[in-house]
Amino acid sequence: MSAKVLEKKFVIPFILITSLFALWGFANDITNPMVAVFQTVMEIPASEAALVQFAFYGGYGTMAIPAALFVSRFSYKSGVLLGLALYAIGAFLFYPAALYEEFTFFLFSLYILTFGLAFLETTANPYILSMGDPKTATRRLNFAQAFNPLGSITGMFIASNVVLANLVSDKRDEAGNLIFDTLSIAEKSIVRTHDLEIIRNPYLVVGLVVLVVMLIIGLYKMPSTKIEEQSNQINFKSLVKRLYMNKKYREGVVAQVFYVGVQIMCWTFIIQYAERLGFTKAEGQNFNIIAMAIFICSRFISTSLMKYLKAELMLYLFALGGLLSILGVIFIDGIWGLYCLILTSGFMSLMFPTIYGIALYGLKEESTLGAAGLVMAIVGGALMTPLQGVIIDQGELWGFPAVNISFVLPLICFVVIAIYGYRSWRILK
Repeated sequence: MSAKVLEKKFVIPFILITSLFALWGFANDITNPMVAVFQTVMEIPASEAALVQFAFYGGYGTMAIPAALFVSRFSYKSGVLLGLALYAIGAFLFYPAALYEEFTFFLFSLYILTFGLAFLETTANPYILSMGDPKTATRRLNFAQAFNPLGSITGMFIASNVVLANLVSDKRDEAGNLIFDTLSIAEKSIVRTHDLEIIRNPYLVVGLVVLVVMLIIGLYKMPSTKIEEQSNQINFKSLVKRLYMNKKYREGVVAQVFYVGVQIMCWTFIIQYAERLGFTKAEGQNFNIIAMAIFICSRFISTSLMKYLKAELMLYLFALGGLLSILGVIFIDGIWGLYCLILTSGFMSLMFPTIYGIALYGLKEESTLGAAGLVMAIVGGALMTPLQGVIIDQGELWGFPAVNISFVLPLICFVVIAIYGYRSWRILK
């Protein structure tokens, strides 16, 4: 008899925790296009605007380990509630940030918001893994993670139709040039105030939604799991030593750093790639929505295929597919290069939860700290995105548009992921 993917007693907790995946997906993907928005509204280079991602994903790197220690000391439910509280605080800080019109205040708001997301991801992922038989843990996490892109595509839709479509700073003349660049200082100030308020509003709304979810989970009695009950029975140094000695886990953290880097780079700079071809920011974000739709379909398909193919083999094959599509992004100068960039999302779809599941497979009381290491790996998005922005700022390199050449960084990331997939499949059994 095959192992169940989900035990009956965990159905309601699974639904509640899975809703969190959509919430942080929304935050991730309403924030990605803000790099292009702040670049125009605040009149700063791409490398400086990319500090949005440095602040956003830097929050994960800062808070992942403290979140794991908190959860180990208290409970999964406590970690979720504190995460939701920090998420709401960060979202509400967008109000004073827009009022003072300070870019650094927006960065601080995102930094606090992602303290909350670090708590949620450090808690939710291992909790989902622990809700049943370890043999079905990766399938269970892939299914839960399938709801993350539903939140992501909602965030993208809001960004495109509520934020980008209403930005006065992105209006163009008949020749396709930004009208904002021709305005006086006083006129730019009026436009900036208007546009920062447009950016602010969705964050205030999601802050209210987060408070409602926090209330529901706070009132529901969440069952504990065997792993949660064991989490206080071993000391921190022993946990770190065990994790470091586990090659599959150690290399999984490295692979996750590069995966998050490739995801954030592709979804952040698709707008700049499209703008160079003559599209507006809103139109560029619509291409991102198409990419996310492909990502969602591929996630469900790949989760079904895991019933027949090993997760490690699928990770290896999808990384090779991503590598080939990124080569098209770099070397095809035109709309087909953009299509290759959109297609790349299909190959990225299974990577985060699959690396997560492979790396944590077989871990018991050290799983919470192990999860924190994998969440901390999200800092890859903070480190690589500004570097790609520096490349894009060059304009042209070696006869190619710099925005095309900048996708060499995602290419390197796919190589690293492919190596991990292959080693996990053939060597680190």
